[in-house]
Amino acid sequence: QVQLVESGGGLVQPGGSLRLSCAASGLIVSSAVMGWYRRDPGKARLLVARITTDGSTAYVDSVKGRFTLSRDNAKNAVYLQMNNLKPEDTAVYYCNTYTNGLNYWGQGTQVTVSS
Repeated sequence: QVQLVESGGGLVQPGGSLRLSCAASGLIVSSAVMGWYRRDPGKARLLVARITTDGSTAYVDSVKGRFTLSRDNAKNAVYLQMNNLKPEDTAVYYCNTYTNGLNYWGQGTQVTVSS
């Protein structure tokens, strides 16, 4: 059974940084497409960043140059380093994988950017 567990959210001031972690079990992250989504209040989930099996990454325009998605194969985990955070980055962030025809989600972690 695939399980994704996020951690690392919190409250940070504008311009600050956070690092989100997603620990995976039941799959090998290097063999799966892994993504980070976020849900703004009252809106649908939005893909923020994605990493493919060959290590290629892609980002939504609003976070390019500020967020970095990485993968640690030894720990079977993916990370989202978020720098220069802005109030509009406030959302619940979810780790995701689509594997074997099914979507799997973590429980989400709240990121709040506020002074």
